[in-house]
Amino acid sequence: MTRCLISPFHLSKDVVYCRSVYHILFAEGAAAVDRVILHCDLNSFYASVELLSRPELRELPVAVCGDPASRKGIILAKNEPAKACGVKTAETIWQARRKCPDLVLLPPHHDLYREFSHLVNAIYGQYTDLVEPFGIDESWLDITGSMHLFGGDAAAIADELRRRVRGELGLTLSVGVSFNKVFAKLGSDYRKPDATTVISRENWREIVWPLPVGSILFAGPAAQKALAQYGIRTLGQLAAADLGLVEGLLGKMGRQLWRCANGLDDAPVRPQHEKEPVKSVGNSSTFPDNLTTRDQVRRGAARLCDSVAARLRQQGLYCRAVQVGLRDPSFHNISRQKHLGHSTHLMRELLEAAMELIDGLWRPPSPIRLISVTALDLTDTRETYEQTDLFAPDQPALDERRERLEQAVDNLRAKYGRQIISFGEGTAGPLSHEGGEEEPPELKKP
Repeated sequence: MTRCLISPFHLSKDVVYCRSVYHILFAEGAAAVDRVILHCDLNSFYASVELLSRPELRELPVAVCGDPASRKGIILAKNEPAKACGVKTAETIWQARRKCPDLVLLPPHHDLYREFSHLVNAIYGQYTDLVEPFGIDESWLDITGSMHLFGGDAAAIADELRRRVRGELGLTLSVGVSFNKVFAKLGSDYRKPDATTVISRENWREIVWPLPVGSILFAGPAAQKALAQYGIRTLGQLAAADLGLVEGLLGKMGRQLWRCANGLDDAPVRPQHEKEPVKSVGNSSTFPDNLTTRDQVRRGAARLCDSVAARLRQQGLYCRAVQVGLRDPSFHNISRQKHLGHSTHLMRELLEAAMELIDGLWRPPSPIRLISVTALDLTDTRETYEQTDLFAPDQPALDERRERLEQAVDNLRAKYGRQIISFGEGTAGPLSHEGGEEEPPELKKP
């Protein structure tokens, strides 16, 4: 057990607690007080849950993974001994076993992970109603208005949470404490496992600025590469860089990263009952065999578009842009997107757009391992084509027929199950959600 208490974090006694409203009332003349945010990260979550029922494996290198016989077999989580061997999350099983021949592989039990996630968040909820889960194993807590009820010392509250989770559930926790969400997450990553790290107003430059750009939320490989071309490799260099330069390189995301590096993140902790607006809806599929013909690719893309369209309709949403991603057997990824000129949630229209993008990205028989389709620029309003096609005057009536058809398919599936009917271009194989409200990729929601 480690406690990296770099600086104590106390709240002014002038703060008045107001649980039901997201704000803090200050006594007249009192100075403004920073928020106090915790980021709690369960250590090696999947593996730790599995080892609760397999204690004899605790000192051995263990990983939770997909089917070892499948091309989709990747490492989902690993324990500390496996980590010491160099095993990494998301690498393939054969890569992990090459590093660690004695690696013990366990199958995942997702229902069990969700149950433990619920139990952990219930503990958090006893300290504040401002709890925002971030995936299944991480959560932000805003304790600004409630910490005085638990002694007023944020680091001590973080330590208490770690003791409770370890004692009541048998899991370990790393907690970051800071004045914004981004730095709190940096704190939970700063020292693992089973640690508390405080990043305060007094020391944040000393701790944060030497870290590589990739340490901060939202800074993915593409952003890191673009910034590195201009000599920006640390968060301190990013903070000192000209904002115009960073925006020119990365657009709006550049401004967000620059603000985060300068300690200006002001994103609120969203309570669990406040659902963040969906920004994208996507699916991906890794195929049992490489796709090498256009017919195979179209069938694979059709099933993805069918799933994305159904999810859009389920939520009463339409998209105005489509993105396609391809991965080859060497794990090289490429993606493109296009705007549609109208909004839609119809499978056929998504497929037409997806195939147009794929035809521009790929030449058969180059093998494809994975396809992803993502609906972007979402709206709850149905929009027609910007220009009427003089050669297709019946297009509105055709769209209406397609709308009724796909709604009828939704109704049948709701009653009899998804496999009861398909559009004739689908193909067997597992789908995995990506992006949007399920599992945001590189740019996770703050």
